Amino acid sequence: MKYRAILLFGAPGAGKGTQGKILGQVPNFVHFSCGDAFRNLRVDSPLGRIFVEYASKGQLVPDDPTIELWHNSIHGMAGTGRFNPEADTMILDGIPRNPNQVRIMSDLVDVKAIFNLYCPQEEKLVGRLQRRALKENRLDDANVEVIKARLETYRRDTRAVLECYPEHLVHQIDSTQEPMFVLLDILKILARIPKPAISDGATTFIRRADVRV
Repeated sequence: MKYRAILLFGAPGAGKGTQGKILGQVPNFVHFSCGDAFRNLRVDSPLGRIFVEYASKGQLVPDDPTIELWHNSIHGMAGTGRFNPEADTMILDGIPRNPNQVRIMSDLVDVKAIFNLYCPQEEKLVGRLQRRALKENRLDDANVEVIKARLETYRRDTRAVLECYPEHLVHQIDSTQEPMFVLLDILKILARIPKPAISDGATTFIRRADVRV
């Protein structure tokens, strides 16, 4: 079966992680941050060494280890009961990050909506990343040169992901707003998306149009 998913999309510093953590607390929504999954690896593990090598330069981890990490993480979450593929929706944050990853994941993920958190003011993104680096000791946000490299990688490789999906799935969200208002904009759209429900052992769907935000 395909995993039902919502994509949080945007440049580094756009606020994907903030929104993903909040949405992941909603019943039947499970947040997966690819960046957090890599940072939680042991630095002396094979995948951990790969992450440090690329992240320290502001580059994306190659596709194969990225997909391997995601697949292993989802299987682990399902095995421990943190994720129920029949009833839950994944909030994907930081994956897929290029058109090739979209292609690889197309047989595994059923994307219901994409929230593009756009921020036209690059200096705001840089400031957010620098503040986050101080608070969370994040290697990939450590200095301005690394940040600029990450933003260039986003423009060159990642932004093209939006072109891989139908326009009606892509929702533009102004991430220069306060996080509360970004969340409100997302929730208004999520409330209109059919939600999976399990009934008598079969997967059915119910509308959430009656939800008022």
